Amino acid sequence: MVFSKITLRSVLVATLATLAVALPEQSLEARQSMSSTDLEDGKCGDVTFIFARGSTETGNMGFVVGPGVCTALKSQLGSDKVACQGVGGKYTADLAPNFLSANTNPESIQEAQGLFELAASQCPDTQIVAGGYSQGSAVMDNSIQSLPDNVKSMVKGVALFGFTRNLQDKGQIPNYPKEDVKVYCALGDLVCTGTLIITPAHLTYGINANDAGKFLASKVE
Repeated sequence: MVFSKITLRSVLVATLATLAVALPEQSLEARQSMSSTDLEDGKCGDVTFIFARGSTETGNMGFVVGPGVCTALKSQLGSDKVACQGVGGKYTADLAPNFLSANTNPESIQEAQGLFELAASQCPDTQIVAGGYSQGSAVMDNSIQSLPDNVKSMVKGVALFGFTRNLQDKGQIPNYPKEDVKVYCALGDLVCTGTLIITPAHLTYGINANDAGKFLASKVE
């Protein structure tokens, strides 16, 4: 059966609404202020972590996995050595851009690129690591592959969760070293198979935060 974009969008919106209601109370509270702005506040760490949240998540880091990876990185490397920055601004994490050919929109990609370039210019000695969840994984995929070579060379590792372009880009970021990317696709998460159908598995990536922190730390140690 062939589904129209309108039908798929309806399924996605309805599923997300159902899952949001089912989330534990503490998670609903946690998502009210999940933001990190170290880079924009002028902080330069030995390591800069840039993260793009998933669709409908609040703050600029979201609540499913972004803050957990930041915490894990600080645990691995030292809290004074890591600056965490979420992608906000023109990246509003709306649902509609998921249906575009890049699985996000140009404005969101440009917003992420601007943060990578800010890190490179403001903190020339920093090592950059990055992550993205759901639509945020597409934001990272598209932004990193388009970075100028001098900035891209500063990006040492990337963790992608619920990678919406996993099928299209063959589990990697084009024009970026495959060994420096770790993709987390939970069993039963259909977005990793080229669809935009959200299942409960898509909300499980918090359990991978510590592992992702270790992976990213290994790329800069």
